[in-house]
Amino acid sequence: MGIDLGTANTLVYVSGKGIVLQEPSVVAMDQDSKLPLAVGEDAKRMLGRTPGNVIALRPLRDGVIADFDTAELMLKHFITRVHEGKTLVSPRIVIGIPSGVTGVERRAVMDAASQAGARDVYLIDEPVAAAIGAGLPVAEPTGNMIIDIGGGTTEVAVLSLQGTVLSESVRVAGDELSEAIAQYMKKVHNLVIGERTSEEIKITIGSAYPVDDDTTMEVRGLHLLSGLPRTVAVKAPEIRESMSEPLAVIVDAVKRTLERTPPELAADIIDRGIMLAGGGALLKGIDTLISHETGIVVHVAADPLSCVVLGTGRVLENFKQLERVFSGRSRNF
Repeated sequence: MGIDLGTANTLVYVSGKGIVLQEPSVVAMDQDSKLPLAVGEDAKRMLGRTPGNVIALRPLRDGVIADFDTAELMLKHFITRVHEGKTLVSPRIVIGIPSGVTGVERRAVMDAASQAGARDVYLIDEPVAAAIGAGLPVAEPTGNMIIDIGGGTTEVAVLSLQGTVLSESVRVAGDELSEAIAQYMKKVHNLVIGERTSEEIKITIGSAYPVDDDTTMEVRGLHLLSGLPRTVAVKAPEIRESMSEPLAVIVDAVKRTLERTPPELAADIIDRGIMLAGGGALLKGIDTLISHETGIVVHVAADPLSCVVLGTGRVLENFKQLERVFSGRSRNF
């Protein structure tokens, strides 16, 4: 079983079956009984809409486990669901994690998966998994550059011969872009909006580079001055402007990585271009922005959201050939 344990979404790949589950990484907990009421899509619908005794949590923040018990509950729920309710299943699990996490954070992921019922747990760096999932020839002695923009982290890596030559992980990604929109709405329009609304704005009219600029969207929220619900019309250019700071951080990480790349690999990257994966790759014009800033062609993966989980699946199915890509493992006897 391959798992992309993401800040925003968790995807599960089962050997021989493909991707069997794609759900938001959200758990709704009953505060009184400490039991989960809903996990995944059902829990996401409750975000910001729960009564006092129910809390909708996202157990992962910035690509790492922020709430260990809830993360373990969520993993256990997904593993049981994939195996159609059978509880006596102890699968071998490969989990994609950000390349910049600490040893303690790696251990937390391994422990959560072990507690959730895994027999063996292997960890693979997300950029490596994303590159394999996007179909890049990572086993060859040529330079491949991948940018994986997730919910909590952006991973930039140069890969060659099944290994990471150099990588950079910045904790600025989809969540920060949504947060920047929420802050802008508060500051400029005096409108308080929730997490789901800011994400909706980003998907509907958000862009990283000037494209279709005459689109507008009606946004509903709470007006700060009157304290009453209001509707405000916002234009695409203002949303792009609001996201410019977090986007600049992502572009700087790409530039820093390119500056440190050995010359032979840099030549390969100019030939092949840069591959863009992760949910953030779906933001309109982000490929054009990175291409404009670096002068290198940028390709968006065929299915950016699934790259990491497809990569973990390919590693599972070609275990012997790709064993060198793992960054950590635990074994339970």
